[in-house]
Amino acid sequence: MKNTKKIVIVAIIIVIVAGIALLSGVGSSENIDIVGSTSVQPVAEKLVETYKQTHPDANINVQGGGSSVGIKSAQDGSADIGTSSKELKEDEKQGLTEYNIGQDGIVIAVNNENTVNDLSKDQLKDIFSGKITNWNQVGGQDGEINIITREDGSGTLDAFENIVMGKDTKIKSDAIVQSSTEAVKQAVKQDSNAIGFVSFAHMSNDIKAVSIGGVSPSNDTIADGSYELQRPFLFLVKGTPSGDLKEFIDWVNSSEGQKVLNEEKIIKSTN
Repeated sequence: MKNTKKIVIVAIIIVIVAGIALLSGVGSSENIDIVGSTSVQPVAEKLVETYKQTHPDANINVQGGGSSVGIKSAQDGSADIGTSSKELKEDEKQGLTEYNIGQDGIVIAVNNENTVNDLSKDQLKDIFSGKITNWNQVGGQDGEINIITREDGSGTLDAFENIVMGKDTKIKSDAIVQSSTEAVKQAVKQDSNAIGFVSFAHMSNDIKAVSIGGVSPSNDTIADGSYELQRPFLFLVKGTPSGDLKEFIDWVNSSEGQKVLNEEKIIKSTN
């Protein structure tokens, strides 16, 4: 009789433990790692922050590293989502599903004290290649132009080179290299003769945007394509997403996610 009672008690304990284990699994979430573009990073962080308000169990981590890192991380599966702020080449697309979450303008940024307000694409190309070296050559005050650029692997750099420099013209070799959009902003903010390029999504009034060919970067001019310096913000997934990953991406593409993107100045093309 005593043995029977012991067996019953042990059985009850096993059932209770199993029940607790089962319940603890309810609402649990897979880890989702997002890695890549430093321009996309703050936008991804804002999306995740808002998503967690209605999905508190979501376990999503966001890191930078650059667009090249994002593409490679998606390709080799070391990240669930790779982020890129440049168009992918054909050989980079193999096995990846692309989600264009919107367009971002590339803003030509100068110090607030700089009197130059507009440049043509040709002038911009000549400045960054070193053909134009003084601000007085483009209608500004006398002062040697200090060029701020981005590191190899940057999606912003890749897009700028494709749109402005072309295949045969290089950015001058002694340009100051910075490793993020924010670092470029700080360099321009601290140097009255500096010029750099930054994400429209991260523009602020402590630096000045220069119009290109008479067109200023804005939500409307980026959406309709009249502001030519722009590039996509991409989420990259190896294969087809499922489970928590699919749920998050579906939310990003929903009206709730689009509201966040609009607030972050990531713009849907109207072309």
